[in-house]
Amino acid sequence: MRAHHAHTANALDVKVVPGAEFWGWAGRTLGAPARTATGAPAWLRLVSAPEDKAAGKLWDGALDAQHAFGDLDGHRPALLAVHDAIDEGTAYRAELSVRVDDPVLSDDPVLQHDLQLPDSWWNDLAGTLEKVAAVDTGRVAVRQQYMERAIPEFVGIPAPAVSCWTTAHADVHWANLTEPLRLLDWEGWGRAPEGFDSATLYAYSLLQPDTAARVRVAFPVCWAVRPASPPKRPSAPRCSRPWPAETTWSSKDRFGTGLRNCAAAEPAWSPRP
Repeated sequence: MRAHHAHTANALDVKVVPGAEFWGWAGRTLGAPARTATGAPAWLRLVSAPEDKAAGKLWDGALDAQHAFGDLDGHRPALLAVHDAIDEGTAYRAELSVRVDDPVLSDDPVLQHDLQLPDSWWNDLAGTLEKVAAVDTGRVAVRQQYMERAIPEFVGIPAPAVSCWTTAHADVHWANLTEPLRLLDWEGWGRAPEGFDSATLYAYSLLQPDTAARVRVAFPVCWAVRPASPPKRPSAPRCSRPWPAETTWSSKDRFGTGLRNCAAAEPAWSPRP
């Protein structure tokens, strides 16, 4: 991983900051701060997988997110370039992103301390997730089959019927958020039940009642009691069916938005539905 990370840095003409490397889950990823040829701060992240597994939702998450969202008004760090290589049956993908120097709000996805965030931050988060929800995609983050299996197992009740599926970041927790607002780690985004992102953040906030209550204030529609037979509403991109077929793009393109790239260690675990 180190050898390929160094090779990629040369290929992309960036200088890696010595002595600062951050490993992801099971050594699957290696990230480090860097500077471009013009001196701009960047983040170089390398991910590896067996060659026959180097495809699909997680592998293409950054590429797909760039084309779908852009930089979300600066709330997603920009992806500058991608470099692919294969060596002895292992595929390597490097993603060069604009570096986010602001620390994440928590080292633990589960919030262990109360946060005092300004109203403007909450407004930015709500607006960003609303824009994400409005994008049509064929990517799937949460499947009905998973809900039907997991909810009875862990909660002890039948899985509720989902009347509306929208697009979600699908991993909104406190170790993926900064102030000013940057939302990091876009590997697993895709369609999920409406309100999934805000409900996820609420669950990660429950040890801090004041912050959990603030989540409910920021996303009031997710906690409203809905009528048994809601009236029909016009079809809109944020809640549309059917979903289009999945689209992929060449990794040879150079474009604008990336994955987790703050100067902090990637989490040593990666929960996925």
